[in-house]
Amino acid sequence: MDNAIYASLTRQSGLMREMRAIANNIANANTTGFRREGVLFSEYMVPLGHGGETLAMANIRGRMVDLGQGGMTETKGTYDLAIDGEGFFMVQTPEGNRLTRAGAFQTNAEGEIVNPDGYPLLDDGRSPIAVPPGTRSVGIGDDGTLSADGLPIGRIGVFANPDPADLSHVAGTLFEAGIEPEPLEEPVIRQGFLEESNVDPVTEIARMIEVQRAYELGQSFLDQEDKRIRQAITSLTR
Repeated sequence: MDNAIYASLTRQSGLMREMRAIANNIANANTTGFRREGVLFSEYMVPLGHGGETLAMANIRGRMVDLGQGGMTETKGTYDLAIDGEGFFMVQTPEGNRLTRAGAFQTNAEGEIVNPDGYPLLDDGRSPIAVPPGTRSVGIGDDGTLSADGLPIGRIGVFANPDPADLSHVAGTLFEAGIEPEPLEEPVIRQGFLEESNVDPVTEIARMIEVQRAYELGQSFLDQEDKRIRQAITSLTR
């Protein structure tokens, strides 16, 4: 196969993966706590022979998570929490601890504070937090201190932002870090608020159009190369 076709195919593959990432961003533009993702491209050189010539090809190195702050919506819900600034909540799942910015929590039958999937919210010591039975009022301070009927019973953990390149998207709004981050000493939590997605739909749609046009241009090039090779083969076999 012609070298130009190899190079173009790697580019097309990367553009397709970027299109999937953009589509996922747009689909989650209204998902509480969703973090926008982008695709990282790099160039790598493939040796063509002993003459020192190389072929430049595109390489997808993975996805980068955008840790920018999303807007906040006031809900007045007791267990609706939003982080103002950096940091992640941590929840306990069967596969291990996971990070999230989605702060729509509730209590289960045992009084544990859990997310909509039933995963317990962890305190700054990485232990589940439970509200004592019969508690009439729950307060959560800006530093994450949880109080039941005016008495402090724990502190909700807010963990430092990992390196974005070290974050991998697990599912929904959950992320896994290669190394679990340490809790922040001075987090800022807003009770009764939820953080919105940090996706800008207009920007994503504009990028989608750019990627689509680039993909169509690459496909046109491949079609022309295929036609050229067919014509060459036909001419040589006459």
